[in-house]
Amino acid sequence: MSTQTVTVSGMTCGHCATSVREEVGALPGVRTVEVDLATGLVTIDSDSQVDASAIIDAVAEAGYAVAS
Repeated sequence: MSTQTVTVSGMTCGHCATSVREEVGALPGVRTVEVDLATGLVTIDSDSQVDASAIIDAVAEAGYAVAS
């Protein structure tokens, strides 16, 4: 199992967090996604390392951006 954490900017409400959770959670191999709305931290547990560009694309699909 692999755990990755990214910081997402622009989330302001529970709906924002749900959108990010659903998009990232749909990536192949992802088991769980936890979103901390207060800090913007998104923790992804997966079977193996998820490609960073796939995470960035999923977050963008939800309407947000991964902070660099």
